[in-house]
Amino acid sequence: MKLYYTPGVCSLSPHIALHEAGLPHTLEKVDIRRGGALESGGSFRDINGKGYVPALELDDGSLLTEGPAIVQYIADQAPASGLAPAAGSIERYRLQEWLNFISTELHKGMGSMFNPAQTPEWRAAASATLSKRLNWLSEALGDKPFLMGERPMLADIQMSYFLAMARMAKLLDEYPTLIAYLDRIEAQPGFLRAQARGGPMMPETF
Repeated sequence: MKLYYTPGVCSLSPHIALHEAGLPHTLEKVDIRRGGALESGGSFRDINGKGYVPALELDDGSLLTEGPAIVQYIADQAPASGLAPAAGSIERYRLQEWLNFISTELHKGMGSMFNPAQTPEWRAAASATLSKRLNWLSEALGDKPFLMGERPMLADIQMSYFLAMARMAKLLDEYPTLIAYLDRIEAQPGFLRAQARGGPMMPETF
């Protein structure tokens, strides 16, 4: 498998999942700030017309896109990894519930915080919405070490990028429970290996 990724963006999540699952893979860096130029030459848009990462080239040559779909595919290739509950179980639907919440209600909202066109009014409104989400998340996590119990799963991997962005935006300071939770995710072996191979979790600037 080949993962198309950009350092410092949410394509880190499937990279972590690949390491946690112990699956062999190669990496292809995409420069999204230069129109999707590939490190090996050519344009990423010729591979994925959506123009954004992540994208995973499967062993049969087909392409899978969208982070939540990619990480579930990875988990299902290595069920013993425990990254996802069994397909069809209520726990799997709970995982999908988390993945959808993270993608639609958290990642998109946080991404707007770093848009250079954002007005002060827009930023204030986005911050207020995100604070409500962080309040709910802190309560939902409670005293559990991870979102779905005692061990990290795909939801935690996906959540790590959002929380790192929240930390960068100075929105996480009043949530010690979430800071400690992020520290636990960042200490996982797959996280550390993905950072070592793919670059820092967050860019120096947006």
